[in-house]
Amino acid sequence: MNLFIDSNVVLDFLLERQPFFDGAKKIFELRANPDYQLYISAAAITDIYYIAYRTLHDHESVMALIGRLFTLSKIAPVNEEHIHTAHSLNWRDFEDAVQYIVAKFNGMDAIITRNMKGFKDSDVKIFSPEEFLEFVKSQEEEKIDSSLQHDD
Repeated sequence: MNLFIDSNVVLDFLLERQPFFDGAKKIFELRANPDYQLYISAAAITDIYYIAYRTLHDHESVMALIGRLFTLSKIAPVNEEHIHTAHSLNWRDFEDAVQYIVAKFNGMDAIITRNMKGFKDSDVKIFSPEEFLEFVKSQEEEKIDSSLQHDD
């Protein structure tokens, strides 16, 4: 499953922002499971840098966090068509529109975000970190139930 991780969840994880850190950390821990591929938008990297730098005021520390992010997720490309399509949506938040179009055009199965309202017109599934973790738990329980039924 290809998961697009919105920048707010990325920042919650990298900056250990409370009370959101635990959920964000568990989302990034999913990368250990080969069923899940985590992606962030190439367009979001500069926003992530900017917000992290405003918080930490240390270029080297922020660059180390960005480098860590590169080991934890893949980068979904952004091109001119994505930007024009996002613009044509005329959403109130252009950044959300770009994130959505990047997720959609790159074949993401879901967007993980804390900004549910920003993606209300999405036809890509939208989950908060907590909702997605509940979804994963229910999927695992279904697999266990199914394998028990086949053992009978």
